[in-house]
Formats: sequence, C-alpha cells, structure tokens
Amino acid sequence: MDKEEARDYLSSLLNHTLRVVVTDGRMFSGSFKCTDPDKNVILAHAYEYRQPTAEKKAERAQEAASASQATVTLDMTSRYLGLIVIPGEHIVKMEVERFASQLKSGV
Repeated sequence: MDKEEARDYLSSLLNHTLRVVVTDGRMFSGSFKCTDPDKNVILAHAYEYRQPTAEKKAERAQEAASASQATVTLDMTSRYLGLIVIPGEHIVKMEVERFASQLKSGV
C-alpha cells in the first residue's frame, strides 16, 4: 500500500468507531479523529474497558464451583473518558466497529 492509498484508507475511517487494545490489556472504544507519524491515535467520546482483577476472577470461579456451574461469566469494568490520545507504542490491536447494516452487500 503506497502513501496515498494509506492516507485514503485512514480518511475513510474518520468518525467511525474504533476498538483499540493496548499492552496492559485495556480496550478503548471511541470515534476515530486522527493519527500522527508516531502512530498515536486520538479518539473522541471514548470509553475504557478493563478486565476483572485476578481476585475477582478467583472469587467468581469459587462461587461457580460451589454452585456446580460449568462456566463463569464476568463483566468488564468501564468508564467514560471523552477525548483521549492513545500512544502508538502501546497499541496492540485496532478494529473498526461495523454492523451488518454498514457493510456493502456482497462484501
């Protein structure tokens, strides 16, 4: 992909909802606003999602075992952050959130 194609692709993502996973396991979801040469990403109206702590996981696993449940379900904790900058060096994965109604037919 040359520079012009890359620029066009990034432009097509503007204002779409991105999910960004960082090195410490947190996930951010927000509206993509821009990036820079250092691969930093700016999201607006962003939320942060975190995995439950090890203690919480162990507690729920013990509860499930005592209730003879085969599976354990835990919710991620979340909080609203607003406008954020995610340092490019910490980004592990980025995904565009798309729904079936947003996809072109046949793609």
